[in-house]
Amino acid sequence: MDKILQGNYAVARGAWEAGVKVACAYPGTPSSEILLAISSLYKDDIQAEWSPNEKVALEVGSGASIAGARALVCMKHVGLNVASDPFMTLSYTGVKGGLVIFVADDPYAHSSQNEQDSRHWARFGKVPMIEPSDSQECKDFTKLAFDLSEQFDTPALIRSETRISHSFSPVILEDRKESTVPIGLDLKEAPKYTMVPIYVRERRLIVEERMRKLEAYADEFKYNVMEINDPRVGVITSGVSYQYTKEVFPEYSYLKLGMVWPLPQKMIGEFFKKVKKVIIVEELDPFLETEIRAMGHKIFHGKDVLPRVYEFSPEIIEKSLKGKRYKPPAERIKAEELPKRPPNLCSACSHRPLFYALKKLGVFVFGDIGCYTLAAAPPLNAIHATVCMGAGVGEAFGATKVLEGKGLGKVCSVIGDSTFLHGGITPLMDIVYNKGNATTIILDNRTTGMTGLQEHPGTGFTITGTPTNMIDLESLVRALGVKNVRKVDPYHINETMDVIKEEIERDEPSVIITTNGPCILHRREKRKFENSYYEVVSENCRGCTMCLDIGCPAISWRDVKEDEALTRDGHKRKGIVYINRSQCPGCGVCQQICKFEAIVPGKA
Repeated sequence: MDKILQGNYAVARGAWEAGVKVACAYPGTPSSEILLAISSLYKDDIQAEWSPNEKVALEVGSGASIAGARALVCMKHVGLNVASDPFMTLSYTGVKGGLVIFVADDPYAHSSQNEQDSRHWARFGKVPMIEPSDSQECKDFTKLAFDLSEQFDTPALIRSETRISHSFSPVILEDRKESTVPIGLDLKEAPKYTMVPIYVRERRLIVEERMRKLEAYADEFKYNVMEINDPRVGVITSGVSYQYTKEVFPEYSYLKLGMVWPLPQKMIGEFFKKVKKVIIVEELDPFLETEIRAMGHKIFHGKDVLPRVYEFSPEIIEKSLKGKRYKPPAERIKAEELPKRPPNLCSACSHRPLFYALKKLGVFVFGDIGCYTLAAAPPLNAIHATVCMGAGVGEAFGATKVLEGKGLGKVCSVIGDSTFLHGGITPLMDIVYNKGNATTIILDNRTTGMTGLQEHPGTGFTITGTPTNMIDLESLVRALGVKNVRKVDPYHINETMDVIKEEIERDEPSVIITTNGPCILHRREKRKFENSYYEVVSENCRGCTMCLDIGCPAISWRDVKEDEALTRDGHKRKGIVYINRSQCPGCGVCQQICKFEAIVPGKA
C-alpha cells in the first residue's frame, strides 16, 4: 500500500517494520516528529520515551540493545554532541540487538545554534552512516540500518537534513517483522560490554577489523547507485543534494551515495573512469570531497564553486555550477511590502513580563535554548549570551567569579524547565559546590515549548499522556544545596522585579522559579486570567509607546490625524496604540506598564 509520508514519519514506520521495541529521544527540530509518530501510531509494539537529554536516550537504547531488543535513538545534530560520550564507546562495545542513531542536521540553522555536519561523527566514531534522499528511503534505510547494526556488531547512524525530515513523498508500506535476536542478558558477555583498558584494547582491534569489512561492504551496498547518462559530467552526491542537482541537471551522470561512511572506494574509482570530469555536490562541509581527493582522484568542482554556507536549493546549485557564485538576493521583496512579523513570543506568554523585568533592572542575562531565546530580539533585548542547553547557568557563575566585588554589573541566568532538566542541574550543582553566588531563574511553563509542547520529567506525563511522577523543581534545587529558593508569578511585574533585585545581590547561590505560567498554547494546563481581554481608551493614550516595549503581538500602533492629536487632558500625540481583541488573552501586563490609565479591562 502506498501512502504519502513526511520523512520523519517514514523513519517511524521503518522502525516499526524493523521490529523495534524501544525508541528514545529528546525533542529537537528537525527530528521531533519521529517519536511523536511512534508514540501515537505504534505504541502497542514500541516503548517510546522522551528522555531528559540525548545522552540518557542513547544509554537507554544501549541497555535495550544489550538485552537483545532493537532500539532507535533520535536527536538533532547538536544532540549528538550531548550523546557523544556513550556514542564513542558504544562503537567499541558493539551491540546485540540493532542500535540505530538517527541524527537530523539543520543546514542554515533554521532552528539551531549552529549548523554542524554530522557526517564527521561517523568517521570519528568508526561506525557506518547512511543518508536517505526521500521518504521511501527514510523508511527503507531505517530498516536497513538495523540489519547493518546487527550484521557488523555496531551502532549505525542515519543522517537526515531539514528538507528530508520535513518533506513528503510516497512510501510503500510493509508488514512488521520481529527481530530474531534472542531477548536476554548473558553474564559471559561482560568482556564485550565492560570498557576497562584490558578489554578496550581487544575491542579496538575488532573495531578496525569491522571497518575493513564495512569498506568492502560499501562497494556492494545496493543504495550506492551509479546513473550513467552524459559521460562528459559526473556528479557525486547524496541526500537532498541529489534531488536538487538532478532537478536542474537531469542530463548529467550521477553516483548517488546512500552510504556516506565508509565510502565505496572501488565504485568511486569506476565512476571516475566512466565520466570525463567529476563534480561533488554536498551541503555544509566538503566531507565527500576531502575523502575522495585523499583517494587520489582529481575533482573538477566542489566547494571551490559551491558555498559552504546556506541551505542548498536547485537555484543555488544551478547558479554555482554555471560559474555564477551564488549570493542571496539583496532584496527579494521590498521590506515595506512585507507584513511585519518578526519572530516573537506569543501573546500573553509568561516569559515576556519576566524578561521585561530583567530589562528594566539592567541585568546581563545568560540565556539558554528555548522559546525564551526570542527575548534577545527587539524590543525586549533582554538576553545577552546563548551557547547551548544548560550553558547559561555555568556561564553566569563564571562571570560572577570575575565580577565579584568589582561592582561591574548585575548578572543572572535564565533556563526553561525542560532545559534545566536536560542540562542545567549539573552547572547549578557546581555553583553550590564551589560556593558561588550566581542567580538562576527557571522559567517553568510545564512543557518543552519550542519544539512542539512535548512532555518532560517535570510535566507529570509520559510521551503517551500517561500520568507519572512529576519532578518538583523546588525540592530538586534544594536537594542540590540551594538554600535561597523563591517563586514568582511573572505576570506580577513589580513583585517579580523586587524578588530579582534581592536575589542577584545575595552572596549565596539562589534560584527563582516562575509559577502560574504554563505555556499559553498548552493543551492541558490553561492559565486563567482575571479579564478575558484588554482595550485602549483612545482619549487617554498619549502615544508614549511604553506598552510597545514588551513586544506583544496583540498591541499595534497607528498614526493619528490632526483632529485626534490631543488626549483628553490636552497632551499632544503623534499616534495611539490599539489592542486586537482576538489576539489578547487578557494577561494584563500592558496595563501594569501604562502610566496613564489608557489600558483597561475589556467589556465582556
